[in-house]
Amino acid sequence: MNYAAFFSYVLLTAFTPGPNNIMSMSNASKYGFKRAFPFNVGVLIGFVLVMLCCTAFTSLLYQLVPTVKPAMLVIGALYILWLAYTVWRNKPHAQGRGLAQTNTVLAGMALQFVNVKVILYGITAMSSFILPNYRDIPTLLLFIAVLTVIGFAATCCWSLFGAMFERFFKRYSKWVNAGMALLLVYCAFTMVEELWR
Repeated sequence: MNYAAFFSYVLLTAFTPGPNNIMSMSNASKYGFKRAFPFNVGVLIGFVLVMLCCTAFTSLLYQLVPTVKPAMLVIGALYILWLAYTVWRNKPHAQGRGLAQTNTVLAGMALQFVNVKVILYGITAMSSFILPNYRDIPTLLLFIAVLTVIGFAATCCWSLFGAMFERFFKRYSKWVNAGMALLLVYCAFTMVEELWR
C-alpha cells in the first residue's frame, strides 16, 4: 500500500471544512471547548460505527452507490441545511439556548450517518487503499482506529479554534453565525451538486 498517498488523502479529507468540523467550531465558539465536547464524542462514536459499516459492506455499497447515493445526498443535504438554520438563528449562550439541541452526543452521532463526506471518506479509504492490501480482521480494525482517530483529531482541532476565538465570535455573533451557516449551506450544495452532473 502507498502509505504516503493514503495519509495524504486521509489528512486532507479529515481536516478540510465539512459538517463535522464546522459544527465543532460553532459549538466551541458558543459554549467553549469543554461544553462542546459531547458533540465531538458523538462524532467519534458515529465515526467508528460508520467506518465499521464501510469496512464490512464496501463491496456491497459499491454496487448500490448509483441507486443509493442520490437519496443519501438529499437526506444529508437537508439535515445540514437544518444545522445551518440552527446556527444562523442562534444567539450566544448568555442570550439564549440556541444550539443546545445540536451540542449533544446524539447530534454528533446522527450527523455521521447523513454526512456523505464521512461515508465516502470511509468507502474510498477502504476500497482504494486498505481492502486491496489487507483482509485480516485485526489489521482492518487497526485501520478503522486510525481513520477514526484522525477524524476525531480534526473535529477537536476545529473546536479548539472555535474556543480560542470565543470572545471574538460572541462579539460578532450575528456575522459569525451567518458565515458558518453559509459554510454549511455550501457543504449541502456541494453534496447535491453531484445530482445535476
